[in-house]
Parts: sequence; C-alpha cells; structure tokens
Amino acid sequence: MNILVTGGAGYIGGTVSRLLLAQGHTVTLYDNLCHSRREAVAPGATFIEADLADRPCIERTLREGRFDGVMHFAALIEAGESMKVPEVYFRNNTASTLTLLEAMLATGHNKLVFSSTAACYGEPEFTPITEEARLLPTNAYGESKLLVEQMLTWLNRIHGFRYASLRYFNVAGAIEGYGEAHEPESHLIPLILDVALGRRASIKVFGQDYPTKDGTCVRDYIHVQDLAQAHFLALGALEKYGRLIYNLGSGQGFTVREVIDSVQRVTGKSIPVEEQDRRPGDPAVLVASSEKIKSDLGWQPQFPELDQIIESAWKWHQQRHT
Repeated sequence: MNILVTGGAGYIGGTVSRLLLAQGHTVTLYDNLCHSRREAVAPGATFIEADLADRPCIERTLREGRFDGVMHFAALIEAGESMKVPEVYFRNNTASTLTLLEAMLATGHNKLVFSSTAACYGEPEFTPITEEARLLPTNAYGESKLLVEQMLTWLNRIHGFRYASLRYFNVAGAIEGYGEAHEPESHLIPLILDVALGRRASIKVFGQDYPTKDGTCVRDYIHVQDLAQAHFLALGALEKYGRLIYNLGSGQGFTVREVIDSVQRVTGKSIPVEEQDRRPGDPAVLVASSEKIKSDLGWQPQFPELDQIIESAWKWHQQRHT
C-alpha cells in the first residue's frame, strides 16, 4: 500500500512509518518538524517538510500521491500546556485537521486512521474505560481531539468518509533503533530514564493526594509497537467498515510511583523524586478496556508487561546517549 503519514517524524508516526516500510509499503511523511528533527525521518520514506495548515501543499501532496490511506498523527500533545494556551491547541490540532479533511475530500481520499486520545474521556465514571463511556475532557488537549472526532462523525454520515479513531492511553517503549524523544520531553517514562542516565537530577511527581493506592495518578501503558499494529489492522478494516472507534491500552493501571519502581528494577538505578502540586486537568485514573478491538480485529498486545515496555525504552535510550 501507499500511505501518507502526517506527523511522521514524531515518536509514534516515526515508529509506524518504520514498521510500514519494513513490511514493504510505500510511505510519505508530512511533518513541520516543530517538535522533531530531520534525523527522525524514516530512511526510505519520502519526506515533505510542511505544515498541515498549508492547504495548497497538503492538497498537492494528496493529489500527486494518490494514497491508499492516511494515518494522521500530527498534533500538539501536552495536556498541561493546553491549559495555558488552549487557542494554540484548537488551531493546531482541530483547525489543521479540518484542513487535512477538506483536502482529502477534494482529492477523493476517504480512508483515515486518526490518532485520538483517552483525554477525550476526562475523569472517568468507571474503570476500565470502554468506548461507550461519556466524553467530557478535563483539558483543552482532549477537547481539541474530541472536536476532530465529532467532525469525522459528520463527514462519515454526510460524505461516507471512512475513518478509524484510535483513543490512545499512555504510549511508551521503543523498537530497534527508534524510540521516544520529544523536544522538549514531558512524558513520564523517558523523563525517569533521563534520571537513570544522569541527565536529570530527579523526577517531578505532580500530585500526592489523588484517590489512588499511593496518592499519585494511575495510567495505562501500551508499547508503541503494539499501538502500531493496531493502526495497520484498523486501516485494513476500513475496506469493510465505514466508522471504527477503539481504545488502545493494556487494561492495567500503574501509579506514577509504580512506574518509578519499575524503572529502578529495570535499570538498577536509584531515582530521586521531587514532589510537586497537582497540574490542572490531570484525571486521577485512566485505564483502558481494549476488548472491543481485540474482539473485532483480533488485536493482541505482544508487550503486556510494564517492565517489558520500560526495558525496550531503556535499551534505546542508552544507545541514543552513547
């Protein structure tokens, strides 16, 4: 297949691109490199450095490429930052995605796999969270993604536009030669690994008084390779189905302190902790039920254990800094 990957120089887009190329597919990456580097572009992919807000450029790319499907990862992803500058998130994540959708409609492309988020749910009424749970984001990042899901619902209804919306929980881990390195970094596992490598003095833990077993937030972690596999299955399923919505997680919840403990086990390093106040917009517990995609598409995570996920990330981070 011939696939367009937006945000293809990022962590998840870059991983998916490499795995697609390894399977023999043709891949075009579209990225403005606002939080990445040219070196992150997968060898063997065609690369277009441009912004999704550039309607003529994305439309020209689609018209010339004649793609079998689009995988859309391009987005700002920091929930905390979105509570300071929500307008930036609505412009970048929501409005720019509308530009992509308009360009796809104009060029006859009608298959999209959308990188959505568990932040669409907000503070859950029950766990694990199923796809039928209420959608009530507690931060502007989640709202910016939910607005895209709502647009997709209408495009499907009115234009027959085919899409899969994949609501990620916390993605982590690495494949051979490629892992998580945001600029700047804000995700928990790579930040803790930076402490283990001596690149940071301590890890900040935001909030000690959540209603959890040790007072810190609980999150569900999924290996990036398992996430990528779900994207391949979803794109294939769009040949048959017009609209798919799935959660992607492990179904297990770990507190921030349990993640720190796992890193200490895997690395053999002591991790100093710096306690901080809660951040606005952080739900106490986010744990996925991914039973629907398992049942519908036969998806099965190959890396279900947190120590496995961290071990793969640790291996890559050590190589990266040697």
